Amino acid sequence: MGATEAVMMQDIGNHMEEMLPPAARPNSAADTIAAKMLHSSLNKIKHPINVVKWTPEGRRLLTGSSSGEFTLWNGMGFNFETILQAHDSAIRAATYSHNEDWLISADQDGIVKYWQTNFNNVKVIQAHLDSIRDIAFSPNDSKFVTACDDHTLNIFDFAGGVKESSLTGHNWDVKAVDWHPTKGLLVSGSKDHQVKLWDPRTGRCLTTLHGHKNTIARTKFEPMRGQLLATCARDQTARVFDLRMMRDICLLRGNERDISTLAWHPIHVSLLTTGGADGSIYQYLLDEPNTPTGTATSLPPYDSPDPSNAPAQTIYPAHKIQYAHDFSVWSLDWHPLGHILASGSNDRVTRFWTRARPGETDCFNDKFHLGEEEAAARGTWDKRDRRKMMREDEEQEMEDEAGGLEDQKMPVKQPVLPGIPGLTMPANGPNNGLRSSQPQFPGMGGLPPPTHAPGDIATMDPERFRALMAGGAIQPPPPPPFGAQHQGFPPPPFPPNFDASKLPPGMFPPPLQGFQPAPGVAPPSSGNSEGLPGIGSDGSGVATGGVRRRGPLPSQQESLMMEQQRGRFKIAR
Repeated sequence: MGATEAVMMQDIGNHMEEMLPPAARPNSAADTIAAKMLHSSLNKIKHPINVVKWTPEGRRLLTGSSSGEFTLWNGMGFNFETILQAHDSAIRAATYSHNEDWLISADQDGIVKYWQTNFNNVKVIQAHLDSIRDIAFSPNDSKFVTACDDHTLNIFDFAGGVKESSLTGHNWDVKAVDWHPTKGLLVSGSKDHQVKLWDPRTGRCLTTLHGHKNTIARTKFEPMRGQLLATCARDQTARVFDLRMMRDICLLRGNERDISTLAWHPIHVSLLTTGGADGSIYQYLLDEPNTPTGTATSLPPYDSPDPSNAPAQTIYPAHKIQYAHDFSVWSLDWHPLGHILASGSNDRVTRFWTRARPGETDCFNDKFHLGEEEAAARGTWDKRDRRKMMREDEEQEMEDEAGGLEDQKMPVKQPVLPGIPGLTMPANGPNNGLRSSQPQFPGMGGLPPPTHAPGDIATMDPERFRALMAGGAIQPPPPPPFGAQHQGFPPPPFPPNFDASKLPPGMFPPPLQGFQPAPGVAPPSSGNSEGLPGIGSDGSGVATGGVRRRGPLPSQQESLMMEQQRGRFKIAR
């Protein structure tokens, strides 16, 4: 019996595959700490990742970038699936409804969009005029709240998309907001260093929580029991408040730079993860202080004789991934099952993290824990292979993106008629299977080009005809068609007593070779291009050899003198 137990505890492949999920061990949060880097995902065109959000079923990860794009990554292979231009500006926040049927996203321009699970955009509303920093659903999904840089929080009716109330009380930009998972309670954090609790029904501020000394970056209710509230700020600390006591019970220290985001574990109440401005990811166990050597251990307020006045217990990280990203970590989100952590950063990379397997220690000596210099010194990281690995990763992502876009319906480019911008080639060739070869104009179907045949030209007064010609009301007649079958093509009639010699020279094109005008009709004059702008009769601008050349442009000095004469330009003194 003892031999059997010894074999079961050995680190072999069969037992590693049978690792229990976090939900099977609710009292062992330490086993769920995400310490191993699984995969780094990056787009072909890289942009900072502002939002990472797992889909409710956990099959895919949704990321929102500063370019306004949604990208879907496979939740098991971590490869690219699809990309969508969701917003015209940077995506700042996104969240799924509790019934898992809707996604709402907000951007830099204050626009909120409704999305179905198939990413069909069904509604767009202008929620604010400034940038929206955070967004959250109510417990029954009937309302949602937005936090904006205009110092306000707006509550909207989700079905109608109509603003119901506006909460005012912050003295600066509101950077974070969250709705309690089961109660009518809101929490917001602002650039004025204050954390406020609100009643969404009356819009009244219930209380203000002090403690941070810089801009509040994130406020999150604990999702399982709803008794705790976590906040982080740019003062290098995070705090955990007990809503039953309305005070902070834990002070999370250890970060060397500002804390930019945090995330609660979906299963373990005592596991809290933070992301720093230096690209680090720290994970805290609220029931284990992890006090460094030489530092006095503090007691939790619950164990103090006077819990209301006792100082908050100082908690240090249980695990550090000091070099998780190269720049600020903007967003963190745990998989619904609690076994994978996703992070999005300003270094334009999305990374997946998971717990180490039993007996695995190599993951603690990689470049993400030690840094590239130390890892290279220990032989766990080769600098020479860095560019090769990055190139291979980029090529793989490009292949995945190309394969993912094959199934999407992209607009087909229509062939364009040569030399005519905006006119597309008919489906069956230039003539579209018809006898006529006349071009078709947009918006007119298969009708031929209109011919100018006004009915009152024959009886029109010459002076009125000249005025209409000068104003563009009457267009000049088109040139006769090519081909011998159109011999004798009659020109449009002119009014009686009309002097055709007063028309601008060159209005009519020269007659075609072999063209015979109708009896009694004089052919138009040709060869003289005097009077046309840019075309002269000298060697610089004449039509020689059938080629019309542009006349010389005026010099810049002449143009400058003309502008000075008009008083539009003065020499600087």
